[in-house]
Amino acid sequence: MKEADAEYKEFTYKLTPGLDKDKMIGVRFPALKKVCKQLTEDERRQYMTELPHIYFEENNLHSVIISNIRDEEECIAAIEAFMPYIDNWSTCDTISPAVFKKHKRKLIVKIREWVKSDEVYTVRVGVLLLMKFFLGEDFKPEYNDLVAGIKSDEYYVNMMCAWYFATALAKQYDDTVPYLKNRLLTPEVHKMTVRKAVESFRVTEEHKAEIKNT
Repeated sequence: MKEADAEYKEFTYKLTPGLDKDKMIGVRFPALKKVCKQLTEDERRQYMTELPHIYFEENNLHSVIISNIRDEEECIAAIEAFMPYIDNWSTCDTISPAVFKKHKRKLIVKIREWVKSDEVYTVRVGVLLLMKFFLGEDFKPEYNDLVAGIKSDEYYVNMMCAWYFATALAKQYDDTVPYLKNRLLTPEVHKMTVRKAVESFRVTEEHKAEIKNT
C-alpha cells in the first residue's frame, strides 16, 4: 500500500502494546479517512460485513466508516456488530459518529447496557461515547454515577473512566468534583483522574488547586 509508513508503524506499535506487529501496516488516519470517502455506500456496508479483518488499519478503517453512518439506529447496530473485534484503544477511540450530535435518544439506552459488560472494549466504547456526547447540554448528574459504578482491574477501562471524569471536571465541575472529594471513585481511577485533570488545559488553575487536594 503506497500510504504505508515504516516509521509510523513503529511509532504506532509502541503506543498499542499487545498487538501483532506483523498485522500493522503503518497508515496514518488522514489516509484512512480518504479511503473511506472514496468508498460508495454499498462498498462501506460490504466492508463492515467482512469480519474479522486482518490488519490493525483495517479495523481502524472500520471505525472510520462507522463514524460516518448518518442513521442513529444503523450506527448503533454497526457498533455492536464490531465490538467483539475491537482489541485495542486506538480502534475503539476512533469511533466518533457525528450522527450522535443530534440523535442520541437511543444511544444513551445502549450506553447503559455497554458499561455493564464484562468486555473491556465494550465498556470503553460506552464510556467514550458518554464522554463525547453527554457532557454538554444533555448532561445529567446520574451519568457520573454510571461511570463511578464501573469497577474494573482493566487498565484501558480505568483510563477511559479517568478521561471521562477529567473531561467532566472541565465541563461540569460542580457536579463532578464531589466524586473526588468524597472518594467515590476507585483508587486507581481517582489517581488517574487527578493527573489528567491537572494536565488539562480546559480545567482552570483554581479548580486544579482544589483537585490536587482531594
